[in-house]
Amino acid sequence: MPNDVMTPASKTPAGRAAATPPKETLKTTSLPADAVKVIPGHGIAGRHAKRDHLDTLSGNKDPGMFGRMFPKLPPLEVSDAKLQALADAMLDPDPADTTRDNPNVPAGFTYLGQFIDHDITLDLTSLSEKDKDPLGIENFRTPSLDLDAVYGLGPDGSPHLYARNPETTSKHGPKLLIGKNINVDFGGVTGAFRNDLPRSPEGFALIGDHRNDENLLVAQTHLAFLKFHNKVCDLLSESPTPPADIFAEARRTVTWHYQWMVLHDFVERLTEPGVVARILHDGRKFYRFKKTPYMPVEFSAAAYRLGHSMVRQTYSHNRVFHNPPADFRLIFGFSGLSGQIIGDLAPNPPTGPLPVPVLPSNWIIDWRRFYDLGTLDGTPGFAFNHARKLDPFLVPELHTLPGGGGNLAFRNLKRGVNLGLPSGQDVAKAMRIKNPLTPEEIASGPDGQVAKKQGLHKETPLWYYILKEAQVRHNGERLGPVGSILVSEVFVGLIHGDTKSFLWQAKNWKPTLPSAKPGTFLMTDLLRLVDDINPIG
Repeated sequence: MPNDVMTPASKTPAGRAAATPPKETLKTTSLPADAVKVIPGHGIAGRHAKRDHLDTLSGNKDPGMFGRMFPKLPPLEVSDAKLQALADAMLDPDPADTTRDNPNVPAGFTYLGQFIDHDITLDLTSLSEKDKDPLGIENFRTPSLDLDAVYGLGPDGSPHLYARNPETTSKHGPKLLIGKNINVDFGGVTGAFRNDLPRSPEGFALIGDHRNDENLLVAQTHLAFLKFHNKVCDLLSESPTPPADIFAEARRTVTWHYQWMVLHDFVERLTEPGVVARILHDGRKFYRFKKTPYMPVEFSAAAYRLGHSMVRQTYSHNRVFHNPPADFRLIFGFSGLSGQIIGDLAPNPPTGPLPVPVLPSNWIIDWRRFYDLGTLDGTPGFAFNHARKLDPFLVPELHTLPGGGGNLAFRNLKRGVNLGLPSGQDVAKAMRIKNPLTPEEIASGPDGQVAKKQGLHKETPLWYYILKEAQVRHNGERLGPVGSILVSEVFVGLIHGDTKSFLWQAKNWKPTLPSAKPGTFLMTDLLRLVDDINPIG
């Protein structure tokens, strides 16, 4: 970690990785010298799919927490040696090459996608229920887009997430807690800021899902939703809504706008034009259930792992950490779950860049760099972060995860085999895709040549097939037909399977909150409504 991240410039250029925090400092906090974990968390808080359970399922009934969309397709068996060879070929050869950026997808959507992942995989099933129903066939929390990662069990079940009522301080009010920042010398950022997650005395984030504090970018995304809810509470307090009903109405309003945004800003941005609209009109063909949505492994272990290819190696974070930009160790270091935000255990005042009690104000995000908010080209000290293209390449950092985490590409491929996922070709055939990838198309490029050498160009792991399809069919700017249908059907199904969602409760509902285009609601509209786009200037 650079010693000058929070202190005046020293021998190392600002923001560059240099020495780790002094060992004597870390000893006082009982932290190892490299206490930064950057292994992406996917479903850690939820119940994991198990091959033996999945193999017992047939049809598309209500299988429990996890199930298969294509239960009759045979599993693809591939040796570890072949998977390793393909994984090694999935290396982004030049993370600084801007031609590999996705011009249509701002980088903020990478971490909005992670936030959404944690929302749909959070499992709040009690331990006693899990003991009675270990496979999650009857007693489990339905995967849905209901923002329980933000709201937890509500004010009564999770009162630690909510601010006190200013008029009756013995009770909680309708608003969510927001954390404070500390000011440090480096960067010249001054003022009182509330732009951190709320934290316990030892730095743990007081939020509905602890995984949203595993890196700074998903944490700041979570913070934006906390502020979104509070802003809607303010709007409702100026309306005829009775005070006792403000929380419930705010949660409904926030959740419906979020669900609409997921479908029409996030999913439509990543999939082929018209797919979401067609599924909403014609219904789902492949993601089917009787009453209760489940998590299909074709989605969780393949299609939705598209986000790994979107990750950048570095990010222009704000005016302080712009040149040089922030790298993975900094993005994960300034978090409470993976890094060294440790509350009262940190030295006071800080003696180095890390550890710290809460997020320093010089690390508050500048959202203009992550979403298209109309910032003019050529603005001094400004750089816009695009997501990387949807293709079979992951940045080097994901190929050498610290702490013995290994190669993320191999882990994804291996997990697909362990779960018995079918080949991409079999899924495309089952979907009756008119233009499936040919063996020659899969064999294109240096990665494809490796796939061909391993015999995987004719029977291809589903995750790799979906990324290759996006590259071949749409130059990596959006998913191809198999990926588009898988992702779109699952998200439509998760919302439609929630009887409290806007698809159930209000036919033809349109967003009502202020937006650039009335009747729509995008992530940029959320950020403008919160009015905290670039707090440190």
